Amino acid sequence: MEKKISVILVNYNGGKYNEACIDSLRRSMDFNNEFEVRLQIIVVDNASTDGSVRALREKYGSQIELIESAENEGFSAANNRGILRAKQWGADFVLLLNNDTEIAPDMIKYLLECADRYPQSVIVPKIYYSGDRKRLWFAGGSVSSVVRKISHDGLDQIDEGQFDRERQIPFATGCCLFIPAKALERAGLLDERFFLYYEDVEYSFRLQKNGISIRYCPEAYLYHKVGASSKGEDSALCAYYISRNWLLCSREHMGKRFWLFLLYYIPNRAACCMLWLFRGKPQLVKAALLGMRDYARRRFGKTAYFG
Repeated sequence: MEKKISVILVNYNGGKYNEACIDSLRRSMDFNNEFEVRLQIIVVDNASTDGSVRALREKYGSQIELIESAENEGFSAANNRGILRAKQWGADFVLLLNNDTEIAPDMIKYLLECADRYPQSVIVPKIYYSGDRKRLWFAGGSVSSVVRKISHDGLDQIDEGQFDRERQIPFATGCCLFIPAKALERAGLLDERFFLYYEDVEYSFRLQKNGISIRYCPEAYLYHKVGASSKGEDSALCAYYISRNWLLCSREHMGKRFWLFLLYYIPNRAACCMLWLFRGKPQLVKAALLGMRDYARRRFGKTAYFG
């Protein structure tokens, strides 16, 4: 039976990454004949200025679908645009994939096999650092019991098979999410208030509230150029959105236990601010404080503080 898969890539000045990602997707089709796969590659561009849109048109033409936004709408809104197009096409699965990745040739094959075993689940692969292809970035996700803080299993560890067990997990990174169409109907789209960061955490929690489990499939894997789109974690952009969106996500999903989260969040942010000051980076402190202020004022979506 034919499987229709829409792969959604969000591009924001990602000209140096797009080609490797798309070419890896196209090569993967040789491994998926047993499923009669039809692959639709949708690139949603967030008003890039690096010439990447022109380059995509020149190299791929009608081999991809290109959706152009007039402004940078953020990760969630851009993915939602792609999801809506995938629904129009009648996709059985949507694969949300960072464009700064390269997938293994058989990744989609293993994702489909896992989805056949667990048809009500969202499936996620193992993820390595692109620059160190034995070092893990994500081998499943965990959530702490009290304040619901997320973490990547296996982060920075050399893969020696210690995370090769398929299992249900409580958190999936937005770097790569293989979502059945029925799960999208039940859980809905990504929350566009987040713009950048924590949209995947919120979506993981919402999936499970709607009875949709998340499965980690270690046979499927990819390589990720970590931090390529956001200039890394040590940036004002990151400090702002994490400080704001962590509050928003916890407020949405912790209910009456939100005060417990605040007992952790306040000293955590204070410690980060002191560290940034010690390292001579007061701009990160300012960004974090602005994020907290905007949360209090219920100002979400894209901030005007950064370009």
